[in-house]
Amino acid sequence: MVQTKPISKTITSLLDLRERFNLTPITNEQFSPEFRQDLPELTDFERATLDQISNRFLRHRERGSLAEGTINHLVISPLLALASLYDEPFLITTESEVELLLEDREELLRGRIDTLIIQQQLWVLVVESKSTIAFSVALPQVLTYLMGNPNPERPVYGLITNGDEFQFIKLLVQDNPQYDLSNIFSLLLPHRNQLYDIMRVLKQVRQIMLQTNI
Repeated sequence: MVQTKPISKTITSLLDLRERFNLTPITNEQFSPEFRQDLPELTDFERATLDQISNRFLRHRERGSLAEGTINHLVISPLLALASLYDEPFLITTESEVELLLEDREELLRGRIDTLIIQQQLWVLVVESKSTIAFSVALPQVLTYLMGNPNPERPVYGLITNGDEFQFIKLLVQDNPQYDLSNIFSLLLPHRNQLYDIMRVLKQVRQIMLQTNI
């Protein structure tokens, strides 16, 4: 008899992922050059907007920790809008349900994605805001969501943030499921706006997905 289990309480470690999906980190450094190499430049308008977003965030953040909804309003939504991921041909959905049936274990894993960007039914970017959860706990959950990508032959991207820090994920399910992680970007670094780096990666991912769908 198949048991329905919540992803958030069932997948709590990378070991859980490996046992259920044989998902492992990539060993090839060239798997995700879009996180590091030949990133697009930013326009003056983009830099000015990112400075504004950073200043707003820091002004609120200095008063204390921020709730996930506040982080979404202050940072995530403006970033996605500036990266044109709300515009044609992309669409945004929130609280999208994910189901993964593991017949050999008689498990049906269920969860909800905070923010999902799609392009003509292709998953582009899964964004998860986990203000009260460490990255080490959030990562297995987000990787599980990415395993639910309905087009396993194509790479899918994730972005985890707790408000202060951001990290990108790339996952490819085809053949042997593997994933890679970007560096962690911090919005709390003095004298440097790492939203610039985050935006360059978002622009790169957008361009890759547009080219992939040609």
